[in-house]
Amino acid sequence: MRSEQRLLNAVVARVNDSVITYRDVYNRVIQDLDFLERQYRTQPALFQQKRDELIQKNIEELVEEQLILHEFKTAGFKLPESYIDEEIDKDIRTTYTDRATLTKSLQAQGLTYEAYRTKLREKFIIGAMWRHNVPRDPLISPHKITLYWAQNRDKFRVEDEVKLRMIVLTNRPNDKLFSARKLALEILAKVKDGVPFDEMARIYSQGSQNNEGGDWGWVQRSVLRQDLAQFAFSLKPGQLSDVIESPDGSCYLMKLEGARAAHIKPLPDVRDEIEATLKAEEFKRLRKKWIERLKVKSYVVIYPIG
Repeated sequence: MRSEQRLLNAVVARVNDSVITYRDVYNRVIQDLDFLERQYRTQPALFQQKRDELIQKNIEELVEEQLILHEFKTAGFKLPESYIDEEIDKDIRTTYTDRATLTKSLQAQGLTYEAYRTKLREKFIIGAMWRHNVPRDPLISPHKITLYWAQNRDKFRVEDEVKLRMIVLTNRPNDKLFSARKLALEILAKVKDGVPFDEMARIYSQGSQNNEGGDWGWVQRSVLRQDLAQFAFSLKPGQLSDVIESPDGSCYLMKLEGARAAHIKPLPDVRDEIEATLKAEEFKRLRKKWIERLKVKSYVVIYPIG
């Protein structure tokens, strides 16, 4: 018990005049540790690796938070207490319903009201400082987007695709009067007589796309089962398949609406995707840059955990 207490009180990092203890880290990771333990209970080495990574990540986050709080304090910023009162009221409305429930919850966690208030205050300050110093929506120039597309063309490579509609008729082993093949043949005859394929799909198909008239949209070979892909990619645009029967007795009908060869997605089709990727990368870079600037003018030391 004493060794556990010593470990919890052990200092894992110092940031200026603040210390971070193993207890601080443990309180942040306890739920994630429980999840990792269940997930990797039969892989102790991998669990230890994931555990160490989780602890290290949270130590770094705690160091960042202390750097930000120190910057707030030394820069002379002020936070009106009314802001914290509003945050507490918001927390009560969304989490605790009323102040009595909040008080009981704090007691169960071994927290005083002042400790809870301080925690909320620090959370508010950290959030405000991040927003003030790191733009959440950094500007990305059109040139950077074009350059990214040109340098990462393989990321936007699309294999051969077909635009497909499909009717799925699941076998019913317990219904001796039902024949998926017979129904499929009847549907096929109606479609050949001019009844729209999508109309038949909405009425008869048991596939998840039945409400969309059996529309699968553009699909690559890997999206379909191997046997179905073989039929789909052998059709020509506008062509109907014959009845395709699977070993379990289920039947399928296909209509190919289009086909296109493997290609690189054009820039206009992926511009938004690239911009989102570059914004995320730039946001991450700016966060790291700001933290590094804070570290340069601070005293930071992280101790190995024994």
